[in-house]
This record gives sequence, structure tokens and C-alpha cells, in this order.
Amino acid sequence: MDYSLLNIALLIGTGFIAGIINTLAGGGSNLTLPALMVMGMPADVANATNRVGVFLQGISASLGFKKAGKLDTNDILPVMIPSLIGGLVGAFAASYAPEVWLKPLLLGAMICMTLIMIFRPSLIVPPEGTQPFKIKEKPSAWLTLFFAGVYGGFVQAGVGFILIAALAGTLRYDLVRTNALKMICTMGFTALALGVFIWNDQVLWLPGLILACGTISGSYIAVKLAIKAQPKHLKWFLFIMTVCGSIAALSST
Repeated sequence: MDYSLLNIALLIGTGFIAGIINTLAGGGSNLTLPALMVMGMPADVANATNRVGVFLQGISASLGFKKAGKLDTNDILPVMIPSLIGGLVGAFAASYAPEVWLKPLLLGAMICMTLIMIFRPSLIVPPEGTQPFKIKEKPSAWLTLFFAGVYGGFVQAGVGFILIAALAGTLRYDLVRTNALKMICTMGFTALALGVFIWNDQVLWLPGLILACGTISGSYIAVKLAIKAQPKHLKWFLFIMTVCGSIAALSST
């Protein structure tokens, strides 16, 4: 492994940007995974090591949203259960199944989200004052959250878009509360995935913790931005990140 100052700066810098992107939208791992591989990691080790930053960023963002009163604690358990089950399935699958199985599904989901946000943005971004549904009222949200967990446990990159589709598009949370619950779900299934990868001795802790310094800082800043931003600004940021995520997924297929 090459721990030059340049590579350390690369990890912290990409981690910082990814922490902002992951907290406000999704797709930050499209930056951090290549950064880890630049240091000489095989793809499976980079995939596992990346979870250290994702998990610690999730803690930072969740605490920030909770302190700001934007995390609906009564809704945490119902939305976490399907994503945790899916995360465990995905994490075990990552040790045996080829990554190409899920990439086309993610690409399709992001392209659909991009088109919806162009032609029917209210389906993904509910109008202000919309009363969210409980998950028992929308069984389709359970399936979407389960799939998000499977994908997140498998490769992580872009899972935020699927969680947003479930939480904002199906359950009708506003974008700030969606992002708060999204980070809780991500933290939960990432913890399970990280446990599987640690068991398989696939995590390199030093670069993972260096990366986490950036992701934690980025998520802290992103929570502040999310609380202060106008809903329309968050909507446009989500749209831009969805387009970028689609391009990244296309270029890697």
C-alpha cells in the first residue's frame, strides 16, 4: 500500500466530498472506491474498506439530524427492519456473487428517478406540508427498502438514491427527514456488511479510518446545509447527483 501524503490527501478530500454527497443525495462511493483502488487495493478489499467511512459518516449525520430535530425516531425501527434484512443478504452475496448482477438494476433505478424528477418531480419530492405514510400503509416501501439494503450490503455506491425513492417517493417524507432516515438505514446495513467483511478479513483499517476523517467532516457540513437549505435547492442538488450517478454507472458497465 502507498501511504504517501498525496494519497492520504486524496482519501481525505474525496471522503469529504463523498460525505456531503452521501448525506444530501447518494453516490459518494463512486468517488471513494476509485480513490481506495488508486492506493493499490483489489476491488473487493476497497469495497469492504470503504464501509468504514460510510458507517462513521452515518453516525455523524444521524446525530446531527437528531440534534436538529429532523430525525423521526418513532419511524426508525419500521424503516430499518427491511433494509437490515436486505443488507445482511447483500453482504453475504458480495463474498460470492459477481457485482455485475446488481449494477444494471441500480442504473435502471437512477435513470427512472432522473426522468421522474424532470417530468413529475412531486413523485420524488413531496410538496411542503405533506403528511408521510407509515410503512404498514405502503407495503411497496418495504420491498424498496429491502432492495436498498441488498444493494447497499453488496456494493454501496448509489444506494442513497434507492432509499430516497422509498422514503420520499413512497412514504412521502420531505427531503430533510428523508435524508435523516436514509442515513440511519445506511448506518444499520453498513454495520452488518462491515461485520461480514471483517469476518472475512477484507478490511484495511488505516486507509479506512483516513477516509472516515473526510466522510465524517463532509457529513457534518452537509447536515448544516440540509437544515438551512430551501427545499427547491435540495431538489436540484438531488437531481444533479442523480444525473451524475447515472453517468458514473453507465461508464462503469
